Amino acid sequence: MTRTPEPSTATADEHLLREAEKIATAVGRMFPGLCEVVLHDLRDPEHAIRTVENPLSGRAPGDPATELGLARAADPGFPDVVQNYANHLPDGRPLKSTSIGIRNAHGDYIGALCLNLDVSVLDRVTTALTRLTATTADAPVPETLAPRTLDTLRSAAAQLAAEHGLTPRELPPAARRELVRTLRAEGYLDLKHATSTLATLLGVSRSTIYNALDAASP
Repeated sequence: MTRTPEPSTATADEHLLREAEKIATAVGRMFPGLCEVVLHDLRDPEHAIRTVENPLSGRAPGDPATELGLARAADPGFPDVVQNYANHLPDGRPLKSTSIGIRNAHGDYIGALCLNLDVSVLDRVTTALTRLTATTADAPVPETLAPRTLDTLRSAAAQLAAEHGLTPRELPPAARRELVRTLRAEGYLDLKHATSTLATLLGVSRSTIYNALDAASP
C-alpha cells in the first residue's frame, strides 16, 4: 500500500493561514465600518499583514506587525489570546482590541487574528442615551402610574406588614394604624370597598379602620 506523504511544515502552516483568512474576511464583513479584522503572518514580521477587512487603521497587506505581534513572534510563551484590551486608531479614536495567536502543529506561532472594534461610535450612542434617560427633578408628591385596584391594595398591605416580618393580621395595633395611614396617603383607601377589604385583611372591624384614620387627622 502506498502511503500518502505527510505535508511539509511550510505547506501545513500555509494551509492554516488560508483557513484563517476565511474567518478574517467573514468576521470583518459582519461588522462593516466598525471592526477592523487583521490576519498577521508572523513568519514574516516585516511584511506580516496578510489580510485586512475594514482597514480603520489605514494598514494594508504587506505592512509590518505591531509591537504585540512582534512580541508574540519572539516568545512561544506569549498568551494565546489577549482579550478586550484598550487600543486606539492613528486619529485617536478608541478601540477595543483582541488578539488571537495561531499555532502550528509544533506549537509555534505562525499567525495572529486581531480584531479592533471602533468604540467611539458606541461612546456617542451611550452619551446620547445617558442624556435621554436623565431626570432633573423629583415630583412634588410620589406618583404611581399603575392602576390601583383592590388586589393592589392587598399586595401593598402585605408588603407593608412584611417589613415588620408579619402578616397583616399579625400586626400589633400601633403598626396596624401606621399601615392604614400609609395606605390612605398613597391613595388606596379612595377605592370603592377599600375600607371593608382592608378590615377583612387585617381581621378588624371597619370602625377600627375609621378610628385609625380619625386619630391621624389634625
